[in-house]
Amino acid sequence: MTIKIRADARERSIASIKRYFEEHLDQRVGDLKASMVLDFCLKEIGPVVYNQAILDAQSYLENSVAEIESTCYEPEFPFWREL
Repeated sequence: MTIKIRADARERSIASIKRYFEEHLDQRVGDLKASMVLDFCLKEIGPVVYNQAILDAQSYLENSVAEIESTCYEPEFPFWREL
């Protein structure tokens, strides 16, 4: 699965990469190099982050489903228990 990002997010990511290089590595890079770094990160590192997010979401949903009975349970025929 190829990770794709919105066009505006891509533009902001490229600007962020260029700024990072300039401020932390004392190098100026153009749009092409920043775009290549972004593509590399999306291909190489993106799946790790994506897969962890899926695992986190799955764990959250499993825990939520496991707690549904205690959270949403209503006793049946409560009238007769009170007598």
